[in-house]
Amino acid sequence: MTENEDDRKKKPEGEEAAESSAADATERPGAIDPAETDETAENESDSLQAALDEAKARAEENWNQFLRARAEMENQRRRAEKDVAQARQQALEKLAGELLAVKDSLEMGVQAARGEEATVEKLAEGSELTLRMFDQALEKFSIEPINPEGERFDPVKHEAMAAQESTDAEPNTVLTVVQKGYRMGDRLLRPAMVIVAKAPADS
Repeated sequence: MTENEDDRKKKPEGEEAAESSAADATERPGAIDPAETDETAENESDSLQAALDEAKARAEENWNQFLRARAEMENQRRRAEKDVAQARQQALEKLAGELLAVKDSLEMGVQAARGEEATVEKLAEGSELTLRMFDQALEKFSIEPINPEGERFDPVKHEAMAAQESTDAEPNTVLTVVQKGYRMGDRLLRPAMVIVAKAPADS
């Protein structure tokens, strides 16, 4: 009897079956190799890490785009405010230039009124000239007077100071303009002060 045959006789039957099963599992096609399992897990980990890095890069790019867009909006807002301020300043400068000419005319009228040759006719002529200059200055800035005498009372553009009985004017029409109003385009600068007609009381 050989030595191998002695070993087989000495080993229990269950141990021999276990060794046989392990050998079969190792040699059987399709069996899971622990080394292959580790390699697969490592590949999946690398793929997840790559996807995570890509997601982080996209997130950072989107955040940078958001910051740039917000900065651009802020710059546009500041430029718009600056443009509005400059336009307002230029309009005020133009208006001031027109009013200075009117002031010069008024000063000359005052000096003429104090002269020895001053007459009522000359003072009236100088005042009319100054008034025309002032009206022209207002027209350049689209400032128009509101003189609603004879028109129907409009509470948006007119301010009633009193109501007066009248047999000539229709009720609720402007009988007298105490002070003209003014508007700039569609914007009301000052309502006209008026006296409104009302029907006479029954005798």
